[in-house]
Amino acid sequence: MADATTSDSSAHPREGGDRDYRDTVFLPETPFPMRGGLPQKEPLILEQWGDLYGTLRAQRQKQNAPLFVLHDGPPYANGDIHIGHALNKTLKDFVVRSQFLLGKDVDYVPGWDCHGLPIEWKIEEEFRARGRRKDEVSKDEFRRACRAYAGKYIDLQREQFKRLGVVGDWANRYATMDFKAEAAIVAEFHKFKNTHQLYRGSKPVMWSPVERTALADAEIEYHDHVSPMIWVKFPVTGMSDSHPDDLLAFRTATPSIVIWTTTPWTIPANRAISYGPEISYGLYEVANLVEGLEFQPWAKPGDRLIVADKLAEEVFKAANIASWTRIYDIDPSGLECAHPLADCDPGYGFAVPLLAGDHVTDDAGTGFVHTAPGHGADDYAVWLAHGHREVPDTVDPDGAYYDHVPLFGGLKVLETEGKKTGKFGPANGAVMDRLIEAGTLLSRGRLEHSYPHSWRSKAPVIFRNTPQWFIRMDEPLKSGDTLRETALNAIDATAFHPDQGRNRIRSMVESRPDWLVSRQRAWGAPLAMYVDKQTGQPLHDPEVDARIVAAIADGGADVWFTADDAAFLGAHDPARYEKVEDILDVWFDSGSTHAFTLDPRLPENGYVGDRPAHWPADLYLEGSDQHRGWFQSSLLEGCGTRGRAPYKAVLTHGFTLDENGEKMSKSRGNTTDPLTVIKESGADILRLWVALVDSSEDQRIGKQILQTTIDAYRKLRNTVRYLLGALNGFDEAERISDYDQFPPLEKFILHRLWALDAQVRQAYADYRFQDVVRPVLEFCSGDLSALYFDVRKDSLYCDRPDSVKRRAVRTVMDEVFMRLTAWLSPLTPFTMEEAWTTRFPDAGTNCARVIPDTPAGWENATEADRWSRIDTVLSAVNDALEAARRDKRIGGALDAWPVVTATADLLAPFDGLDAAEVFRTSGAELVTGGETVSVEVRVADHPKCARSWRRVPDVGSDPAYPDLSARDADTVRWLDARKAG
Repeated sequence: MADATTSDSSAHPREGGDRDYRDTVFLPETPFPMRGGLPQKEPLILEQWGDLYGTLRAQRQKQNAPLFVLHDGPPYANGDIHIGHALNKTLKDFVVRSQFLLGKDVDYVPGWDCHGLPIEWKIEEEFRARGRRKDEVSKDEFRRACRAYAGKYIDLQREQFKRLGVVGDWANRYATMDFKAEAAIVAEFHKFKNTHQLYRGSKPVMWSPVERTALADAEIEYHDHVSPMIWVKFPVTGMSDSHPDDLLAFRTATPSIVIWTTTPWTIPANRAISYGPEISYGLYEVANLVEGLEFQPWAKPGDRLIVADKLAEEVFKAANIASWTRIYDIDPSGLECAHPLADCDPGYGFAVPLLAGDHVTDDAGTGFVHTAPGHGADDYAVWLAHGHREVPDTVDPDGAYYDHVPLFGGLKVLETEGKKTGKFGPANGAVMDRLIEAGTLLSRGRLEHSYPHSWRSKAPVIFRNTPQWFIRMDEPLKSGDTLRETALNAIDATAFHPDQGRNRIRSMVESRPDWLVSRQRAWGAPLAMYVDKQTGQPLHDPEVDARIVAAIADGGADVWFTADDAAFLGAHDPARYEKVEDILDVWFDSGSTHAFTLDPRLPENGYVGDRPAHWPADLYLEGSDQHRGWFQSSLLEGCGTRGRAPYKAVLTHGFTLDENGEKMSKSRGNTTDPLTVIKESGADILRLWVALVDSSEDQRIGKQILQTTIDAYRKLRNTVRYLLGALNGFDEAERISDYDQFPPLEKFILHRLWALDAQVRQAYADYRFQDVVRPVLEFCSGDLSALYFDVRKDSLYCDRPDSVKRRAVRTVMDEVFMRLTAWLSPLTPFTMEEAWTTRFPDAGTNCARVIPDTPAGWENATEADRWSRIDTVLSAVNDALEAARRDKRIGGALDAWPVVTATADLLAPFDGLDAAEVFRTSGAELVTGGETVSVEVRVADHPKCARSWRRVPDVGSDPAYPDLSARDADTVRWLDARKAG
């Protein structure tokens, strides 16, 4: 490829006779350098672009182009961008630039997510470093510090995204902490409140003691964790009359129901045992224990235990029971047990009922489920299903038992301070010690399993009963459908790229609980409402809501925490109402962004400039993890307030791994810093990597992969450079406009442009950027460099400028250049801009172009078939020439005169062609025969032309130029005449 895409010194003629013909050869000439120097050039191009986005919008709006809206999922404003940011924002820029390229007017407003725990923690650390605890800082001062911190990183990240080449409405960027945005978020929240989709419920939710707040499912990730596991005996104290006849034996030797759990700390909160109505249970008597142990098992011969038959052997093995006897079937319905800690403290002297539950299986454990309704979703559901309403509170917000919990008051379930922060505290051990004391611990062990952690703090979470605000998923809306049903219908109406994303988000919405929207933190948009102390219901008053929203729009959400309640409540008595100071789930914040970016951004709404409303967005684009995050919160918010999703299509990408397919981690030192890549190699290299990978899957990056990308970039750059050199001085007078005048090879290249044009357009329309760059790169390296440029080198360098053939070559190269620089502009915009302005310095930016129309008449299946068949023969000739060069029988292809023997079918495509020109040799002979292609490389025994180096019979045929071939003599005579004239 290098021979065809660089200034080819091998084609530079030697001096022949008394004349130096070098100045008569039309070698490619261009100031476009072989080396990109992107780190230095790209900032200059950015400066030249200025407000490129504004320029493009103005141009398209003047053309009345159709509007396309990409809504930006907001990154979090808390640090330099990382490789995930670079991938995400580059893909978005591909969408924006390619839609402009397809002739659309593209609306893209970059935004930032600003509220939430990571920033809050950082500010807490800063205050602690100054000797101030969070509770010693006013909420107003604390929130101002959070706002300043987020603002700093918005400015930083914005410049880093710009350096990537990302175009967007940077001047009117949005941020969830903007006053107008916070007001819009609160207004969206009021819509849920005022349509009775909001309720306050006391139920177990995922709770982070470290962060001291409730968490939603989207904020949870699972990591391997080692937990204690225990088998506990609950002595049976009562029964119904529906049991077998041997009731006396049942009563005289009190049996125990055995449960299994990996959360010993929840035993004090136990209020019931759940069983499966379809499970077979048995009463078993212990016969013998395992002998030779270094400890005494807690089980004893004669103990009677009730477990699921399917799991009995597994339970007894864990308890070191060697043999046992099954006495009879047991129906658990109607049984009651004592709490296993009843003998240790009268506070546990209540009865523990047996409750039927569909969630119970006999796949693992004992077939019974210890039920603590304050610490588990299934526990809570089965407790309420059986008519119970009181849910005990046992663990406080800091992860410690409340003082009223017998035996364990004040003990930590999870540590929240010091070096052990995020570790389980003494509660598990204390509970097990008390169970041993009570004689109800049957066995214990350790289990490594997947356990929920906060995705921010990475600390384990617990299920904890606490009053929270929820949005109902299963209450009918005005439409008659529930929020869940509305969301599922919206999913079905949405296009997903890739399509499997539909099933992923659908399964999540089908099974998700009510939407938990309240958080007990300081930095966020508030649940700005009042609750009637008498009824417990939110206040529904449009005038109050309007005053709240207006105040926040004017002074930010901070006013909710500082303003006098009477200013909001008006005629309502403040003494009657409770002010809610919880903040909204940050997913509600980001899920509401469509409300203030897709609706008209008018000056009266606090924004500069205006644009037509365009709701819903054409596309949302984020990582695949956002099926449980932003995609879903936006879906629920849009469906709850507007009856449909705020997007027409969803595009997802995978995660970026290191070269070994491992997750990146700073501690492991396997990260790739996009800012470093840009500084060392340029943004176009990073962008080309994004274009080359299958972004719908997890992708890899590292030094070796980036080097491969750099190699691909060089080939691409050299192709463009060669075109620029070959087209030096080309003007419209030289263009061939009559298709019939094009030689067969030119018709083939035009056909390839026709085919690629349709492929590129469709790939851009479907957001398949890999299906743009890879075929275009293959076209450059295969059809152009390896075939077209090499074959046409002689004609381009040596034919007369006014010859139809050379004009055809340059015309086709112009068509190639015009399309390559357009097709690749969204992917490598800096390089294509440099190429475009090198050739057309006064034609404006390349980024403003649309793909040139490609005539349907360029389709030519006949030439496509011809050159596909020629390739078989050409490959054999190239192999033979290379072997001859290695054997030093020839110096180069122009020293050869190959004799090619092949079947008539294989040689038929050469009809009407100069085979020597196709083979890049001085001559060639085609012989029909044989069954395969055979090549005899003969040495051309004719004189060498001093200008073109071809060894052809007509060298010396023109007496005026005795050292030139007839073709070269004619060209030089033409040049000499022009100079003389």
